[in-house]
Amino acid sequence: METKLPPHAGDELSVVDMHTGGEPLRIIRGGYPEVKGDGVLSKRRYVREHLDHLRKVLMHEPRGHYDMYGALVVDSELPEADLGVLFMHNAGYSTMCGHGVIALARYAVDYGLAKEPPRSPETQVNIHCPCGLVRAFVEYSHGKTGAVRFLSVPAFAFATGVTVTVERFGEVTVDISYGGAFYAFVDAQRFGLDVTASRSRDLVDAATAVTSAVKSQVTLHHPTCADLAFLYGTILTDGKDDYSSDPTANLCVFAEAQVDRSPTGSGVTARVALQYHRGLIQLNQSRTFQNGATGSRFTGKAVEEIKCGDFNAVVVEVAGRAFYTGVSCFVQEPDDELTHGFLLK
Repeated sequence: METKLPPHAGDELSVVDMHTGGEPLRIIRGGYPEVKGDGVLSKRRYVREHLDHLRKVLMHEPRGHYDMYGALVVDSELPEADLGVLFMHNAGYSTMCGHGVIALARYAVDYGLAKEPPRSPETQVNIHCPCGLVRAFVEYSHGKTGAVRFLSVPAFAFATGVTVTVERFGEVTVDISYGGAFYAFVDAQRFGLDVTASRSRDLVDAATAVTSAVKSQVTLHHPTCADLAFLYGTILTDGKDDYSSDPTANLCVFAEAQVDRSPTGSGVTARVALQYHRGLIQLNQSRTFQNGATGSRFTGKAVEEIKCGDFNAVVVEVAGRAFYTGVSCFVQEPDDELTHGFLLK
């Protein structure tokens, strides 16, 4: 039986929902006004300044939830890009999203957004993220898409052994690394916590306190773009940075205390860059990264040395799987007092 809404007034927004390692991605298919701007970064500024009410409609309750994540496909100014994308979350717009790239690349092949027709064993999809061009490769066999791997933008260790004063915890030493977004890294044991066993609330509180401290005490800069120079979140780890064939676990808390259910693609990128900087991992030496809460896994490896301004950087390959969860059409009825969305904190 066909499922459809009864006659109603109000604008409609259509989406496809997916998840990568448990982390949602709501891909917006229709209903958005024209996004103006000469490039992806200017489009990001435009939606933040002029269309942010629609982010709240789709990410916040009652249509979304506190930890919802979304993607809006836009045109790219880069001739080699198949599509551009703007990522959104509970507090605004990110510059990179690895789990989003994995889901969006599969979606792009399935929905015909790639310029080239699908081919086996992999179909390449070039996605222009706000941080730069990310090249994704989608497994394709007998008309079906599968796992995805992507090559990151240049990733680098920004600073290691930085001491900040964290409320309730005193002096804490963190590392800061960039993988399309900047993250602070710290071993959860510093707070008496375990990323695989402690309560999520306790992990979130510790990570949020670190994020606040780093934002107020450390000045970040990116060598090519000032729009990228902000701390996206804190990643608590199990401290197992020495190379091992066993998985290493982490949990990322980003934006406004939002918890990533996946191992965090851009976080894995930044963590591999950090491990490579310290000589703990070699080129093409793959590690498995596990989300401490869900157990979902990505693999990551440094595949090429490169420069990013004055930073010694690496290109990182991250791999994982995304799955479809549904298709929805959301409506904004004009007499709905909660139509613009809300968050319970």
